[in-house]
Amino acid sequence: MTPLIDRRSFLAAAGSLFAASLGARQAFALDCADAVFATAFQRRTGQFGVAVLTEAGELVHALDLPERGHDVTFDPVSRRSVVFARQPGTFMTVFDHDGKQPPITIASVKGRHFYGHGCFSPDGALLYATENDFDAAEGMIGIYDARDHFRRVGEFKTHGVGPHEMLLMGDGRTFAVANGGIETHPDFGRAKLNIATMEPSLVFIDRLSGSLLSRHTLPADLHQLSIRHMAADDKGRLWFGCQYEGAERDRPQLVGYATGDDGLVLLDMADDVLGGFRNYIGSVASNPDAGLVAVSSPQGNSLVLIDTASRTVREMRSLTEVCGIAPDRSGFVSSTGTGRWLAPKGPEADLPDFVWDNHILRI
Repeated sequence: MTPLIDRRSFLAAAGSLFAASLGARQAFALDCADAVFATAFQRRTGQFGVAVLTEAGELVHALDLPERGHDVTFDPVSRRSVVFARQPGTFMTVFDHDGKQPPITIASVKGRHFYGHGCFSPDGALLYATENDFDAAEGMIGIYDARDHFRRVGEFKTHGVGPHEMLLMGDGRTFAVANGGIETHPDFGRAKLNIATMEPSLVFIDRLSGSLLSRHTLPADLHQLSIRHMAADDKGRLWFGCQYEGAERDRPQLVGYATGDDGLVLLDMADDVLGGFRNYIGSVASNPDAGLVAVSSPQGNSLVLIDTASRTVREMRSLTEVCGIAPDRSGFVSSTGTGRWLAPKGPEADLPDFVWDNHILRI
């Protein structure tokens, strides 16, 4: 798990050049902030980008992107972030926060596209990205040398189809990968090509060797429950959220947890909670200090907080097009497709020119 840094650490890493580049309002907002966050967006004009904001929703920095971005990862060693294109996108953009280096856009290699997620090695030397070998219909992890202009230096299999989010576990060596099970091909856009035969899985992979440590699947009658997003709690459990590709009238459980040794356990949620998801979990975030996991559904306009100790729902909120969530203080910041930015405590920010994307990273 990537360690969180506060506003003072962010400013120390960014340096005087970054601070000098801010306008008076931006500088004041950053000075008052406890934390900073990064998220992809689309402006109402149609331009895509990625932004750095305070927990109060004050825009600190924004960068244009060639197409729609998805998730962001951060390297605490170099203090650089990477935003990945939404699948089946073919770019990722590396950017820093001090203005010393121009952004670097890396294209996917022939025969691959990105799935919107990735992470750095603990020493910041390597960047890993979930990718699709679309002709072979195999999930891959692409490996990039972060100290050599992000040159692609290798890859290994995810032992499944349609990998989405990947996380580096606390040991610094084990990857968890959510194989959504859905086959896609850029010739067919975002069309799902194997709904009848899909087989999602959650796998643990050795980061150094690429070898499979364990692979977990759902029962056969839930093979259309695509495992997509994950977050780890303070007990080492890996919480996951799913998107259901079966009949709309069905109401399968959508949230569960796993460890490297046990199988997948689906949380038993009440019908009113499941109904609020409309069979779609868009994002999962963990706040270990608060003992909470949050899951969001932009389809169902629902944000749910789960107590990780009791594994029960603590709170359910109705928020139009909510999806982005990240830990902050005793709760979570959240964002919506209508431009709202909400912190656990304090005034809400409304930026109607921005359509916030699915994920928020606390830098």
